[in-house]
Amino acid sequence: MKKESAIKLFEQKEVRSIWDNEQEKWYISIVDVIAILTESPNPRKYWSVLKTRLKKEGSELATKCSQLKMQSSDGKFYLTDVADNEQLFRLIQSIPSPKAEPFKIWLAQIASERLDEMQDPELTIDRALEQYLQLGYSEAWINQRLKSIEIRKELTDEWKIRGLKEGQQFATLTDIITQAWAGKTTKEYKILKGLKKENLRDNMTNTELILNMLAEASTKDISQAVEPQNFEESKKVAKQGGNVAKVAMLELEAKTGKKVVTALNAKSILPENKTAEKLKKSEP
Repeated sequence: MKKESAIKLFEQKEVRSIWDNEQEKWYISIVDVIAILTESPNPRKYWSVLKTRLKKEGSELATKCSQLKMQSSDGKFYLTDVADNEQLFRLIQSIPSPKAEPFKIWLAQIASERLDEMQDPELTIDRALEQYLQLGYSEAWINQRLKSIEIRKELTDEWKIRGLKEGQQFATLTDIITQAWAGKTTKEYKILKGLKKENLRDNMTNTELILNMLAEASTKDISQAVEPQNFEESKKVAKQGGNVAKVAMLELEAKTGKKVVTALNAKSILPENKTAEKLKKSEP
């Protein structure tokens, strides 16, 4: 069963989602939905209490919800309670919230948009472009970001060809690439920029994005050339690809006298009239 992870935005708040290609439906994190509808400081506890109540009432909703691995704020993947649209509609009826109706409309919209995008993939790019513009990013930066998404997809496709597994193996290889060129793991890089759930690439400067693209493109090209046979060999390739970008970065820093990897994030770069809440973005 092929699945694609994504982070959707409802009123600029993140909702972790996984698309199931076979069933053609989204599975969405229940805790994320509860956090939005209730604004509870502890949505996990809220869901635990609600789930117990639903079970006592004989509701099948609490027992039929699936669990899928989703990325948490610490960058690791954990089994998370998820529900499809039909289940979420029933769940929302159990939660008193003024956001219930807008959220229902949003759920129906993202399901429709996904089906449209499957028929016309260019719609995905158009919607990403529109969303970045609304957040205040410059067109030059957006062009780089969209290109970085394309390069990342080419790299992950290459990893799939080599039989590597999405999730932990992809995350490990990404860390190796980032460590090689930037001198930091993905988690360390996010800490430097003061990020939590926000997308690291959405908080890179143009130069950081370009070097990260070079590292990932180089890793893909080297992998295609040497054809690694297993995960261990792919780790070596990832380091080699990252080192290509490191050489370019060190030469640039020597010419400019400025560090490339900095604490600058989207909040620092975007226009001042954009609020911090609008800076959160989804993973490709």
